[in-house]
Amino acid sequence: MFEPTHLRTFLTVAQTLSFTQAAHRLGLRQSTVSQQVRRLEEAAGRQLFARDTHSVALTEDGEAMLGFARTILEANERAASWFAGTRPRGRLRFGASEDFVLTRLPEVLEAFRRDHPEVELELTVDLSETLHEQLASGRFDLVLVKRHPHQPHGQLVWRDRLVWIGSERLRLDAHRPLPLVAFPPPAVTRARALEVLERHGRPWRVVCTSRSLNGLVAAARAGLGVMAHTSGMIPPGLVRIPARAGLPELGGIDVVLLHGAAPGRDDAARGSADALARAVLAAGDRLHTTADPV
Repeated sequence: MFEPTHLRTFLTVAQTLSFTQAAHRLGLRQSTVSQQVRRLEEAAGRQLFARDTHSVALTEDGEAMLGFARTILEANERAASWFAGTRPRGRLRFGASEDFVLTRLPEVLEAFRRDHPEVELELTVDLSETLHEQLASGRFDLVLVKRHPHQPHGQLVWRDRLVWIGSERLRLDAHRPLPLVAFPPPAVTRARALEVLERHGRPWRVVCTSRSLNGLVAAARAGLGVMAHTSGMIPPGLVRIPARAGLPELGGIDVVLLHGAAPGRDDAARGSADALARAVLAAGDRLHTTADPV
């Protein structure tokens, strides 16, 4: 038998690849997180993580455990909600960063709607910074957005790195301004790309601007230029620009959930937001991989 508490802790470590970050998210001591993972490994009879002083990675058995853990926890959540008689209901205003359009987020939302039919889900897709601003003004109950590492706000879903991506056939000329494909201001990825290029003295020019990720992907696939993007969500048809191109490192990025705190926010909205947050956190490892193309 696998304890749901141990499975939840395992999923959190798998998503953050950090026992420290997992402890922070769960509100536990790091020693408790380590102990719960060890007990799960003992129950499975397999090592689930390969870890040393510098890194944490899933083993092959750990990868297999991901699917089992999600299935068990989702079933447990549905059963608990059903028998407690506290099924979420009411209107839920959810905002998600444009980056998640091509990931498995739609699958997570579909499952949430199936499990919580009384919730009226309203989805808004926009830039992370815009969603931050609208959340502060009371526009949303919950948002899934990017933030700069080590900022204090938000519940960490996973930590990733920004990388340069483009068409496999793209050839860059080091003696000419770097052609950029980018979201408009105040996009997090655009701001980071320009800040890094300016700091390294690399000339640049924007060749395509679009609020739509699909528009940016189309431009990049056509070979117009490169774009800064999270390494775990590289869209199909694009590849990471190799190190020999000499582009500067873009650094890390966090994906977080932020809850609304608008005056008058009722218990139904809070309950619905909490239920969706749990679903997103449970599926976090699936969200930083792109969905299969249709």
